[in-house]
Amino acid sequence: MWRDVTVSDIERIEAQAGRAEVTLRMDEEAFRGFYDRTARALWLYLRRVSGDAHAADDLLQETYYRFLRAGAAHETEAHRRNALFHIATNLLRDANRRRIARSPQGASGSGGSHDVSDVPEPRDRAGQTEQRTDVNRALSRLKPRERALLWLAYGHGSSHQEIAAALGVGTLSVKPLLFRARRKLAALLSPLGDRR
Repeated sequence: MWRDVTVSDIERIEAQAGRAEVTLRMDEEAFRGFYDRTARALWLYLRRVSGDAHAADDLLQETYYRFLRAGAAHETEAHRRNALFHIATNLLRDANRRRIARSPQGASGSGGSHDVSDVPEPRDRAGQTEQRTDVNRALSRLKPRERALLWLAYGHGSSHQEIAAALGVGTLSVKPLLFRARRKLAALLSPLGDRR
């Protein structure tokens, strides 16, 4: 699903690029623990918002690389996680801009398929497939920022402060943005949503 990135990998990449050595605020063991605790949730976020498992793999590695390269000191684990998701969100925005610029359809492109086949399913699968397909179709019609908001809030369980930090918006903006994204998703899921 995703490749483990180690501090040694980061140092090797840095040396190959001919840049100055990376100053790390975390030793190898601390980074490994942080990676183990955050990689799956981050990959799922990248996968959900980008709609592409391969892109999520690449973005995951780039996110950890940039996180370590920044060398910032963080007070708590929550601050580290917020910084990590903020970097990932910026990378997603950049990737989306490049995709739109390359796409012959421009901004009207579909944004990829957004299946959740990599997310564990509930034990009771009866009736879930059709519902999941409808949700995936509706999510693919949302803007990447709306998907990110919804995933961080409901898929990841982030607080409004964490969402604000990850997306680079004001904390007071999160509630109305979430409201609009939920309303748009609900409209897309309603029987009349397909006719719009």
